[in-house]
Amino acid sequence: MTNLVKIIRFHEKGSADVLRIDELTLPEPGPGEVRLRVKAIGLNRAEVMFREGQYFLEPTLPSNIGYEASGIVEAVGSGVDTGLIGKIRSTVPAFPLNQYGVYGEVAIVPAEALAAYPERLSFEEGTSIWMQYITTYGALVHNGHVTKGDYVVLTAATSSIGIAAIQIVKAEGGIVIATTRGADKRDELLAAGGGSRYRD
Repeated sequence: MTNLVKIIRFHEKGSADVLRIDELTLPEPGPGEVRLRVKAIGLNRAEVMFREGQYFLEPTLPSNIGYEASGIVEAVGSGVDTGLIGKIRSTVPAFPLNQYGVYGEVAIVPAEALAAYPERLSFEEGTSIWMQYITTYGALVHNGHVTKGDYVVLTAATSSIGIAAIQIVKAEGGIVIATTRGADKRDELLAAGGGSRYRD
């Protein structure tokens, strides 16, 4: 009997309606790869753009999709430490989206794109911590050189990127001025550390 797994793919570009659940033979990891038994996935704008054909990478149809997942390593390819088998890991978005994807019961990903995370985090939390922090750190620290005493104005600050930016600016010693469109998000921003005053 063939060992089948459910993998979400798309066979044409378009809206979320093009996503299909395909039953495929359990894939085996190649050199430098692992197979992750997926427990949670994240969703992000880059994947939407990729699915719609508006991303900087073009999908090869039928295409897998997804950058962010967490789960348990269940198989490794050649050149990968077998000690990873059984470990809980999440994927860091550090692989070509048109070569790998994580939506499904299992995912084949490069071993170098796996990261450990604190054991106290759930699978859902473990998969949700990389994209926004890598994006924000690159923009603010690596490129922007934010440092102690710098004022940083963050628009749309209640987004996942905004919350990550608040935390990173504060960690670097900067002063955050967080903005949002409505008063209903005020308490959320203040709790995240996005300033101590509110102006309507």
